[in-house]
Amino acid sequence: MNSKITAFHTSFEKRLFTSSVDSFNDLSVELFQFQYDSNETYRSYCELIKVKPELIDEYLKIPFLPIDAFKSHELKSGSFTAEATFTSSGTSGGQTSRHLVQDLNLYERSFQLGFEHFYHDIQDYCVLGLLPSYLERKGSSLIYMVNDFIEKSTHPSSGFFLNNQDELYAILVNLAEKKTKVLLIGVSFALLDFAERYQLSSNENLIVMETGGMKGRRKELIREELHFILCKSFGVKCIHSEYGMTELLSQAYSKGNGIFETPPWMKVLIREQDDPFHLINSGKTGAVNIIDLANISSCAFIQTDDLGMYVSNNQFKILGRSDVSDVRGCNLMVS
Repeated sequence: MNSKITAFHTSFEKRLFTSSVDSFNDLSVELFQFQYDSNETYRSYCELIKVKPELIDEYLKIPFLPIDAFKSHELKSGSFTAEATFTSSGTSGGQTSRHLVQDLNLYERSFQLGFEHFYHDIQDYCVLGLLPSYLERKGSSLIYMVNDFIEKSTHPSSGFFLNNQDELYAILVNLAEKKTKVLLIGVSFALLDFAERYQLSSNENLIVMETGGMKGRRKELIREELHFILCKSFGVKCIHSEYGMTELLSQAYSKGNGIFETPPWMKVLIREQDDPFHLINSGKTGAVNIIDLANISSCAFIQTDDLGMYVSNNQFKILGRSDVSDVRGCNLMVS
């Protein structure tokens, strides 16, 4: 990596997590210009859709790269040897996404500060990970994050659980008696499996956080039905949710009712389903675009296949996945 790119990384990262929300627009435009210049795949896409970089003066004008580019291209802003490569699960049987991460320290800072933004210090919690489908494969960015949470928590009962649900139940009962703050983060099908076997007493010190998806293990449920079942079994008033993906270095969180918020360096926009270049306002379902300013070394501006709805004040809902991805502009980079 040349000295100019290195200098940009150093300068941008220093401001990334300390800037105010008011700085988001300026940081977005600055990062767009950098990635247009240094990311060959992103620049090629911008040229295909005839974007003139000198006219991009606000984040609403920035073009979003179709997420499938992470499957078909090595997305790098600059030249570097990846410190880690995160991969998607590939549950659909197709090609998996690959996110080449130049600096794991940047990822760690992003997910640690993002969690603290909503939940305070991870050391306040005993962290229990119920993520069997992720533990059974390599390259999961979620496992990397939760493992770091477990290590940072320092609680002796913190750890991962695969099929040992009896042990997990015993630990949850014990921690409830001690009034210990607990973060139980799990994939939906595993939480549902647990909920059908056990009944816990009401516990205001327990946060149950689902990461979404049945991963082909069970029939998909609407969020409201899933959360109702989980609340009843785990003895909590609401179910929290984490929204992240292989292609990102930041996460959004919901503290209930499926309404998500992002940390200051991340933003979700909603676009028309049949016109990926047109953004829409609140109250209407559309496809999800994400700006993740922590994605300095890959691409920060991503056009996903998820469906969502903008609520207000940077709040949004995730409503599922689109079954139509080959609309105008969405598949230009696939080769």
